[in-house]
Amino acid sequence: MPVNKKARIIRIIVCAGVMVTLIPIAFATGLITWNGLGNIRMNLSIFFRLLIMIAGVICAEAVLVFILELIKPKSHRIRTVLSIIASVLKYVAAIVIICWGLSIIGVNVSTIVASVGIVALVVGFSAESLISDMVTGAFMVFENQYNVGDIVEVGGFRGTVSSIGLRTTCITDPGGNVKIVNNSAMKNILNRSDKPSRAICEIAVPYGTDFVKLESDIPALLQKIYDDHQDMLKNVPQYLGVNELADSGVILKFIGEVEEANIFAGTRMLNHDLLLGFKELGVECPFPQVDVHNIPVK
Repeated sequence: MPVNKKARIIRIIVCAGVMVTLIPIAFATGLITWNGLGNIRMNLSIFFRLLIMIAGVICAEAVLVFILELIKPKSHRIRTVLSIIASVLKYVAAIVIICWGLSIIGVNVSTIVASVGIVALVVGFSAESLISDMVTGAFMVFENQYNVGDIVEVGGFRGTVSSIGLRTTCITDPGGNVKIVNNSAMKNILNRSDKPSRAICEIAVPYGTDFVKLESDIPALLQKIYDDHQDMLKNVPQYLGVNELADSGVILKFIGEVEEANIFAGTRMLNHDLLLGFKELGVECPFPQVDVHNIPVK
């Protein structure tokens, strides 16, 4: 089980434990009295009422987020929606705790709501970046610029979008490093998941190679590579021809269409299979050599 799910379960158990522990104590001490079915008279102290309320809200939020995490959609779009909902639940839980807590301690919440316009104006100027992050995040989701599970490149950082929140987007690179980017800073995004990517292989052969024979054998070799790696390759790799006349050999170029997640693995696979395939065809890959000539001194 992933670590975040374990932490979520522990959080639910702790919150539920707090509620189960405090409610009987409140009844036993008379802080809550039971006067018959349908008639519960509450005379809780503020402290106990706040604790029970906070534990209940946090537990409910944790349960809902845990249920969302159990859903395993195949569509990146649905995963994005679930990620946004999980982020919204956290903000909603915080707002409910604040409003309900103020009501418990005797503050007239309706008066605060009536004056929220002035407060929102003040907060708007002081939290411009926060509002910008939330608005930009909403537009990105509606415009479907990228989704959870897409491989993107932002500011030279390449990775998979692991979560999208109201304020931030988390991107995880192949090494497990997580970059948290404010939604307002997600500009000039290169979404590499929109179209198939190309794994590129350049391999050298000696100048003395019989290129007519080699090029006649390449299609069968590429078909064999495709048959062996249909789980990675989308179609038969293509031979593009002579790419460069290098110092030590002729550079031939090959490409294969793969998913962006397999672009590096696809390149390694083509390098490996083409090297072995050329050896089976009797073509050795050249390498730089130094010829030393001893000139006798008279």
